[in-house]
Amino acid sequence: MELGVDTMGEMLAFLALAAFFAGLVDSMAGGGGLITLPALLAAGVPPHLALGTNKVQSCLGTTFSTVRYIRHRQVHVPIALTASAFSLIGSYAGSTVALVLPSERIAALLPPLIVVVAVVTFARREFGVHDSFEVARVRHYLLAAAVGLVIGFYDGFFGPGTGTFLAFAFVLLFGFGFARANGNAKLVNLASNAAAVIAFGLSSQVNWPVALIMSIANIAGNWLGAGLAIGGGAKIIKPVFGLVLALLLFRLLLWP
Repeated sequence: MELGVDTMGEMLAFLALAAFFAGLVDSMAGGGGLITLPALLAAGVPPHLALGTNKVQSCLGTTFSTVRYIRHRQVHVPIALTASAFSLIGSYAGSTVALVLPSERIAALLPPLIVVVAVVTFARREFGVHDSFEVARVRHYLLAAAVGLVIGFYDGFFGPGTGTFLAFAFVLLFGFGFARANGNAKLVNLASNAAAVIAFGLSSQVNWPVALIMSIANIAGNWLGAGLAIGGGAKIIKPVFGLVLALLLFRLLLWP
């Protein structure tokens, strides 16, 4: 359904506002695309062009939040880069499989998975509150490769909530606090988003003026959100994480 706006200026203001809040949410819990992609479609942007435009603004915004996380030592770079490399492999494999299998198959499995993630996150009061990770060992790099491969495959095959699932995996499997889990998730997401931007750009599926305006707002939201997440930790992040899970569940059940 298209958004009723009278002028191009109103449409751009609406998209910029959506991009700002998406960046704010995405920097703390992932899931920014659950806000910006519907906004682009509501503004009347054709689906493929909306996907490409969304990837550009998301990639630029994520770059700035990633930099802020790295500057505050909230990214374990070797582990994040390992997960990033395997996420590219997984994403390519997922995209290949998506060409021959309908995404509805994996979409049907997600609602119960989201419920499990929510239960684990909120039933355990200390989940993600303290950062217990100390020294990276071989098993951590193997885990990082597995996380990147599996969630990268999901990203290439279907996609919504990839950053949220990454952050959850880094807390659950590595013992990171939510702030460092998000920092690692941002770097992994940045790698997959950059590859997508190249693909959409080469296919001329980006509305560059709209993408750049949204990017400025998204960068502001990402920068502010990363600062709030680093300063507030799980106390700030967990409620936003719950909001993203609810949005993702809504997206899957009520907006197929």
